[in-house]
Amino acid sequence: MGASSSSSSVLVLPLSLAFFLAIFLERSVGVQPSGLTLERIQKHLNKINKPASPDGDIIDCIDKWKQPAFDHPLLKNHKLQLVPPELPRVRRMKEEEVKRDNHISSRKNEERMVISGRGARQVWHQNGTRCPKGTVPIRRTTVDDVLRAQSLHDFGKKQPRMALARHTVSPDAVRENDHEGASADVSVWNPFVQDGEMSISQIWVVAGSFSGSDLNTIEAGWQVQPLLYGDRSTRFFAYWTADGYKSTGCYNLLCPGFVQVDKNIAVGSAIAPVSTIAGMLYETNIFIWKDPKTENWWLGYGNNTAVGYWPSNLFTHLAATATQVEWGGEVVNTKPNGAHTSTQMGSGRFAEEVGLVDINNNINSPQDISAHADDSNCYSINLLNNNDWGTHFYYGGPGLNPKCP
Repeated sequence: MGASSSSSSVLVLPLSLAFFLAIFLERSVGVQPSGLTLERIQKHLNKINKPASPDGDIIDCIDKWKQPAFDHPLLKNHKLQLVPPELPRVRRMKEEEVKRDNHISSRKNEERMVISGRGARQVWHQNGTRCPKGTVPIRRTTVDDVLRAQSLHDFGKKQPRMALARHTVSPDAVRENDHEGASADVSVWNPFVQDGEMSISQIWVVAGSFSGSDLNTIEAGWQVQPLLYGDRSTRFFAYWTADGYKSTGCYNLLCPGFVQVDKNIAVGSAIAPVSTIAGMLYETNIFIWKDPKTENWWLGYGNNTAVGYWPSNLFTHLAATATQVEWGGEVVNTKPNGAHTSTQMGSGRFAEEVGLVDINNNINSPQDISAHADDSNCYSINLLNNNDWGTHFYYGGPGLNPKCP
């Protein structure tokens, strides 16, 4: 009897279970979807899954009212500023000049075409992808992106010891020089970067103290950072912190804070084309300025595009004005094999045009500007001022070389 019962439990199934299995087997080995059904499925997937750009990025078009910025506790009742403020006046003048003609410049006896004002384009535009009205483009973050970081807490953040090492003058020592923003025409390159390191060209808008935990910075430019992005593409980036890189702020939109407004520029996306030593020189404009009405800090990119803004209530010191502005390059040197890194800065022939935004929303050439290189045998800088280019400088270098062991 026991054997019979055991045998029945194996061979005889309850009617409901048998019916379930019958349905499962029919769906597993039954008729495949028709071509028309597959086509409809694919169209639906194309609507919810944006195609990857040529560099492998996936750009999602997110409802601008549902973007990550509004998850920040300080922005729960924030009113989205839909209309960008008036652009700094020099930028509009320069755009009119650019429409008339591109200009040729001789740099170190080498004639180069400068694509001024039009700026470098973003790679994700190359397959014709654009975001519709009412949405903003956000680069999709993957599990692999997070796993490359030291921890989930560190993901998307600068390390304080790296971020503060380059400074020689504290902004709290120059408080009499209040600034409302900064602008730079930045040549775009794709320097070699070793694993675990980065190379950056950027603007820093700063207030607070480097010696304490109240440092406020807004930063923007381009970078090559394999650890963050998983590749060696040159990418447009933005960064902010309100406590000296300790817990607040992050790159791009990897944490709540930065409010995206423009539907065509994705922060964190790859830039193309880039400059080459013997070929064309491509540059783009980066500018950061404060809206005198809302007091929000706006980010501009390329051809006078207002990408978005940092609400002023994210900050303490920058809620008022900036006390220091910096332009330049930065690399992370992990000293692989005990020697200086071979990570490059710029191209070795790097140059920028710079300006300051004053309280009247004008861009002026900076006064009393100083230049500093941590080790001129590895990366050098040459500050110049003439009628053709205004205040500008060349900087960059190869890193590891016989004079930079």
